[in-house]
Amino acid sequence: MIFQKPSLRTRVSFDVGMQHLGGSALYLGPSEIGLGKRESISDVTRVLNGMVHGIMARVFGHEDVLEIARWASVPVINGLSDERHPCQAMADVMAIREHFGRTQGLKLAYIGDGNNVASSLLLMCAHFGLDFAIAAPAGYTLPQKVKDAAAPIVQRNLTTFSEVTAPEEAAQGADILYTDTWISMGQEEEAAERIATFAGYQVNAELLALANPGAVTMHDLPAYRGKEITDEMMDGPQSIVFQQAHNRLHAQKAILARLLGGA
Repeated sequence: MIFQKPSLRTRVSFDVGMQHLGGSALYLGPSEIGLGKRESISDVTRVLNGMVHGIMARVFGHEDVLEIARWASVPVINGLSDERHPCQAMADVMAIREHFGRTQGLKLAYIGDGNNVASSLLLMCAHFGLDFAIAAPAGYTLPQKVKDAAAPIVQRNLTTFSEVTAPEEAAQGADILYTDTWISMGQEEEAAERIATFAGYQVNAELLALANPGAVTMHDLPAYRGKEITDEMMDGPQSIVFQQAHNRLHAQKAILARLLGGA
């Protein structure tokens, strides 16, 4: 497990998941290998190829995990990069299916920054038959290449994708209100600007009231309570935030079993 970023859910879920499956996991933090600095990514990967059955990487740059995959002869899992967070999306769709008993025909409204989490959620929704709407300020919406990748899947599965600037518009008819922190790791210098820009993009009781009856709130964590989401929406009866967090373990076990089960 290669970590450039600190982690709670990713580290614990992969480590405990491997133990549940009868294997073991090794944590390699920034001080151990200095990925791409102390040693090149290609050299690190080729060393690991001969010692482990799989590599999970939680990195800053998406190109880093792609570079690992180029040199790897073992399965590589993107534990998070600045462009995608696929493991989180798998836990999320599991929580949605558990709660609603289905995914087809539901609408997920994402409120906030069009970041790596939002990108993976768009692709997840397209694959599993959910309509996806994102409300983001100008300049913070989804990258065009993500929308291009999702477009044929959306068309094939007869779902919808919409981008708006008003959270109230995205929340109309939604079954799920989803948000993420406004300030991700590596964006600390932009904190003041981002807090001002996203001030009206909070998931709260007023926004939930615009969604469908029985709608739920979701957050991939860590959350900055009182900013992107209120305590009421985190802890209230319509929250499945901690269910989706717990599902990181089960989703990670499924990924590991699928990729390493024949090792």
